Amino acid sequence: MSRPNKPRTVCGLPEYHMFGPKGRKANHLDKITLLVDEYEVIRLIDHQGLDQTKAADQIGVARTTVQRIYTIARQKIADALVSGKILMIEGGQYVFCDEDCEACLAPLRKHRRRRSGGKK
Repeated sequence: MSRPNKPRTVCGLPEYHMFGPKGRKANHLDKITLLVDEYEVIRLIDHQGLDQTKAADQIGVARTTVQRIYTIARQKIADALVSGKILMIEGGQYVFCDEDCEACLAPLRKHRRRRSGGKK
């Protein structure tokens, strides 16, 4: 019997949950589902610039699990881009972190400081 999956901790749901080729009717295209935890790993590693160890700490799983999730997520994104499929972000086993989570708020503070000329 395999171990049950631990829910991954995510900072929130994406603002946009469906992507696809422009000019094509969505109901005629194949769809790929990117799970919310897969999206979160892509967001943390590729967008926020965290390494796999820090991403694993934030999500609450082992680094090797993050590595596996990251590989699967990138394969799905590549398939959607190359094959012209609809990419939908939904599902998976996840829980939301605290709204005042330091890991979630720190990038926002950094972004605000940069936009305001480095002053608080």
